[in-house]
Amino acid sequence: MTASAASTSSLGEAFAAAALAAIRAAGLSPAEVHLIASHGQTIHHLPEPGGVGPWPVRATLQIGEPAVIARRTGVLTVGNFRAADVAAGGQGAPLVPYADWVLFGDARAHRAIQNIGGIANVTWLPAGADIHAVAAFDTGPGNMLIDGAVRRLTGGARECDDGGARAATGAPDRDLLAWLMQHPFLQQPPPRTTGREAFGAGFLSEILARAAARGLSEADLLATLTAFTAESIADAYRRWLPGRPDEVILGGGGTRNLTLRRLLAAALPGTRLRTHADFGIPDDAKEAVAFAILGNEALLGVPANVPGATGGQPAVLGQVAFP
Repeated sequence: MTASAASTSSLGEAFAAAALAAIRAAGLSPAEVHLIASHGQTIHHLPEPGGVGPWPVRATLQIGEPAVIARRTGVLTVGNFRAADVAAGGQGAPLVPYADWVLFGDARAHRAIQNIGGIANVTWLPAGADIHAVAAFDTGPGNMLIDGAVRRLTGGARECDDGGARAATGAPDRDLLAWLMQHPFLQQPPPRTTGREAFGAGFLSEILARAAARGLSEADLLATLTAFTAESIADAYRRWLPGRPDEVILGGGGTRNLTLRRLLAAALPGTRLRTHADFGIPDDAKEAVAFAILGNEALLGVPANVPGATGGQPAVLGQVAFP
């Protein structure tokens, strides 16, 4: 057995054990569960055509074998969601916008569903929109730079700025913030996605060097990075959304950063900030809920990618594994 085959089977076993534990914790038996939807662990993602042999291809690889999950739990399992969108000419991401549309679409209010994880991304839901009016893209850094700076400054003793408490004691450096806002990614129109290649360790090292040259305190540095996340989100709305949102619904770890939320509110005057929890969805459970919706749509044969988000043609997402 190759290492890759062993990895996908082993991770499938781990996911199956986790699913069974969750079923027991909910007071259910596997026979009472409709389906398991498994995102899998992304190992490689090539959304743009590249040369593999004589054929230019798009490709994506998630491990965590759905067949193993189905067999161990006795529950029908849907997995490998991204492949169908990639095959249909899309980027295979983001896939959550369909669930955003199902959960948060409103007849009267224009809404922006803003996830703030390592990277921040937005789903635009105009009032009364059908799926073809939905758009989504990455706005820029979320917690990635803030968390990375905290780890560097504390020698790994701390992972994040809890509640934004340290940033709250500092003041953003306007010159450094202006330089950050010139980042090339922020100038690109959607559709766009980003990650550690643009906002990871290399870029953080450059920021730290500039902050040291300017004599910034640790609190001022964290305040500047927190302001960068807020300003890049607001700037993306102003530049790339077709309208102004009446409400922004926040999800992801950034919802716990009170300084970030305060700065974002100031950058979006007249817009109401809410959280997923206001709608009965725990902030940490959003992705799980989203993929449960995608799994159900797969069984119904309903296309659940959003062409305005991925750039692909409509496609039924996911592959079904029977127990």
